[in-house]
Amino acid sequence: MSRKINGKSNPSGRDLGRFIALPHSVINSVAYLNLSMHARALLIEIAKQFNSHNNGKLLVTKAVMKKRGWNSSSMLAKAKKELIDNNFIFETFKGHRPNKASWYAITWQRLDLIKGFDEGATLLFKQGAYNTEPLIKNKMLSPSKGPKDALIGPPQGHQADYAGLH
Repeated sequence: MSRKINGKSNPSGRDLGRFIALPHSVINSVAYLNLSMHARALLIEIAKQFNSHNNGKLLVTKAVMKKRGWNSSSMLAKAKKELIDNNFIFETFKGHRPNKASWYAITWQRLDLIKGFDEGATLLFKQGAYNTEPLIKNKMLSPSKGPKDALIGPPQGHQADYAGLH
């Protein structure tokens, strides 16, 4: 059954307009599950920019993100670093002052060949990189083996225990 939205037929049953394709393989990955909520939110904001021919020229500037509610530069930088470290985004062009922004690509889509990438960006980009070894922020610590000779005994020392046995 077709649904009508604003008087137009909509056979898909969903709201009209563009959408963000975020595959289950991404959101079920170990790397994604270990991201902070801020990094997850930023990933959606970056993915929102993708239009099927601009992967590699996505922006994460304060000016762009402020319009989307990102008011803290430090929080934005921290979330961006987390996404880079865990291979969800890849920097294709290193920005520089005064007015050149860095460009990024999301790693679950193919890289679009766009003039202006830094040398080697197309060779280093790996689609699906989020499935590689992530940097887990709160990785479980392995217990230490402890001291070689455990010194466990009564407060008087272990010699006091044996004094009455001889």
